[in-house]
Parts: sequence; structure tokens; C-alpha cells
Amino acid sequence: MRIPVELGQRLRKVSSKAGQSESELVREALEQYLDDRQRDVSAYELAKRAGVLGSVRGLPKDLSTNRKYFEGFGESK
Repeated sequence: MRIPVELGQRLRKVSSKAGQSESELVREALEQYLDDRQRDVSAYELAKRAGVLGSVRGLPKDLSTNRKYFEGFGESK
């Protein structure tokens, strides 16, 4: 398998820090990727992986706990 030089450098760095072989890390990543492709991944899970949950400052932690955000929800106009 061929990968770009930069990606190989990143892999070696992570491998060294994790104390795992590069092959082991690639196998784990490939298994995770293929598992994810076989099942539906929720928007929440994708946002969690991307690190965007809780990334906006100044908002309530959970908008669902604040009734004002639900005013008129489900009502037809």
C-alpha cells in the first residue's frame, strides 16, 4: 500500500507515541473505517468525532433543556 510522505510521517509519529507498530495502527484504522461504512453513523457521532460538540462558547450546554428554544415546535402555521 502506498501513502503520501506526510501521512507516513504522521503515522510513524503516532506509532512511536502509542507504542504500537505502524501496521497495527493501520489495521485498527481500516477496521474502524470499514465497520463505520457498514452501519449508519448518526450525525451526533460524526460531530463528536469531528470535535465540534461544545465548540461554540456562550450557549447553553444542551439546548433541549431550555424551553424557549421549543416555543412553537411542532405547531403548523
